[in-house]
Amino acid sequence: MKKILFALVAAILFTACTNNQPENTTETSDNASASENSVGQSAVVDDVSNPNIVQVAAKSPDFTTLVTAVKAAGLTDALSNAGPFTVFAPTNTAFDKLPKGTVEDLLKPEKKDDLSNILGYHTYVGVLDGVLLQDGLEYDMVFGGKVKITQKDGKNYVNGSEIISTVKASNGVIHVISDVLLPK
Repeated sequence: MKKILFALVAAILFTACTNNQPENTTETSDNASASENSVGQSAVVDDVSNPNIVQVAAKSPDFTTLVTAVKAAGLTDALSNAGPFTVFAPTNTAFDKLPKGTVEDLLKPEKKDDLSNILGYHTYVGVLDGVLLQDGLEYDMVFGGKVKITQKDGKNYVNGSEIISTVKASNGVIHVISDVLLPK
């Protein structure tokens, strides 16, 4: 039941964020031309608020592959929404551990669904931090499958991948991990 609920929430977020019918087409501000090609939360220009998960990742040279994958999967707007979300974010080095050609293959338009599922397996609706990262706890991820939190020598792991660091964003938290999590 939880899997269905999470899939429904993700589908609603994705559908709401990708509606290409703007409500007000009479906007005349300078930002109107900039947002014509981009509809959704990611198109909002805000230099005052704290950055969201996508903006934090986009500013880091360690997440260029992840950001490219999020864009290719069409999830930029969904992960820019209010959330809250927890993203277990693989570094570029984590993607490099995959068999040669895997990333390039997943970035192809015909593999968009597979890529979305993999990225959804890295995303939880809610904030998993502090006491919620206790040994043995399991969580249902956005696009199905569970992840398991373990602890060893004072370090936290998700499905055996060490959580290297944690970065807070305006719409959730990013846990930097050293491996790409693959749905089981």
